[in-house]
Amino acid sequence: MMWELIAANKRKSILLFVGMAVLLVSLGYLIGEATMGEGGGWIGLIIAVAVWVIMSAASVFAGPELVLKMSRAREVTPDVHPQLFNVVEEMKVASGLPKMPKVYIIDEKAPNAFATGLRPDDSAIAVTAGLLTTLNRDELQGVVAHETSHIVNRDVQFLTLASIMLGSIVLISEVFLRGMWYSGGSSRRYRRKDSGDGGGGGAAVVLIAAILLAILGPLFARLLYLSISRKREYLADATATQLTRYPEGLASALEKISASNTPLEAANKVTAPMFIVNPLAAGKHAALSGWSSTHPPVQDRIAILRAMSQGASLVSYQHAFAKATGKPQMLLPKSALRDDKTIPIRSAHPDVVREQSEKAKTRDVMDLMRAVNGYAFLLCACGLKIKVPPDLTNPDIKCPRCGRANEIPRAQVSDFAEVAAAVGVLVGEKPGTGGGIPFAQPAASAPGPERPLEYHRRTPGDWESFACSCGHLLQLSPIFSASQMKCSNCGTITRIE
Repeated sequence: MMWELIAANKRKSILLFVGMAVLLVSLGYLIGEATMGEGGGWIGLIIAVAVWVIMSAASVFAGPELVLKMSRAREVTPDVHPQLFNVVEEMKVASGLPKMPKVYIIDEKAPNAFATGLRPDDSAIAVTAGLLTTLNRDELQGVVAHETSHIVNRDVQFLTLASIMLGSIVLISEVFLRGMWYSGGSSRRYRRKDSGDGGGGGAAVVLIAAILLAILGPLFARLLYLSISRKREYLADATATQLTRYPEGLASALEKISASNTPLEAANKVTAPMFIVNPLAAGKHAALSGWSSTHPPVQDRIAILRAMSQGASLVSYQHAFAKATGKPQMLLPKSALRDDKTIPIRSAHPDVVREQSEKAKTRDVMDLMRAVNGYAFLLCACGLKIKVPPDLTNPDIKCPRCGRANEIPRAQVSDFAEVAAAVGVLVGEKPGTGGGIPFAQPAASAPGPERPLEYHRRTPGDWESFACSCGHLLQLSPIFSASQMKCSNCGTITRIE
């Protein structure tokens, strides 16, 4: 069934590229005729095609990496956020991708995500730190499934190549119109050679046609591009519900992302169409979508997903689309709907992020962003968590709360995997999966269900890390001598043996 969607997308992409190609060569030809006189049209056409080829080559060889760098995304390992990698791997298996996408995290508080890559076997998924601390597991899975769907359906390839062609048309138009503006439109180079032989009328017609196409061409190309890109967002939502079998997860994620008023500083007009929700329209404006938007209205997408009461299949999404929007438009090929199978909606996943205050969410976002950038975390005896930058060379660091000088364990600061795994626990990872960090266990000597926790030190006199039952990281310094420690997150007392 996926192959039918892919085939349909390819056919539409070909039509789009043909339409844009006609605009591109026509624009180049008319500008050449208007600026270089008789015979100059072919030179202009060659120049226009050359611009497109050069930009396409740059896109193919460096496009995905360039987009990731523009978004300030950093590639991370499973130790940074185990749950994210687990979800990406689940969607890779469910979608049949030949290779797991690389995982990137963007140092931003605004929740959002995008996928990039020209081939399914060489793709990447980037999410913001704010997304990881805002969404629960089901919501995160919905977002990752949506981005995986873009990869599987070849939407990322389409967006990249179509954007390059659109950019070529805009670039050529801008150069011509600016040249006209600065020359006043009366320079000799805008007069045809045959203007003195009675061809002035023809020259004027060609010049006017070139100016009109330079103004309207980019607009037509963008409308053609937008008409298909919006539909692809719906298709990605439909495919995502197939992969997760839980439409509410994606619906709730879209609701939270669109409600955020935090601007995404790393986004721009080039990368904005790639994100799951338009990052250039924050807060309540993200729910709206004008004719110039690459995304359909978020409220429509949410309404469709929540109208899927009959299952998570493509047929169910098509029926929900018609019901929620009142449009009889067919989003999916009839052959795909004919062979579609019923997919029951599963129940919610029990592993969810705990309820947090805005202050706690902000703190966890900052911790995750610091972990991505190589920071380590030390816990002073007074209970304050101290952030240690990776380039700090001092042998110790002073606690701003109690003034105690805490020795910096060089091995721990360099062992980023352990620190990052602990931060992954901090932002909602299930206790017990903390990448090798031991957890405090119920005391064996105490009877009853409400047994206190205890932790046995492995290396007395050295730095040591363990996690509370809530998943919060606790650290013991070489000078720690108390018999117990209180978790600053949940208040649980752990006996130290």
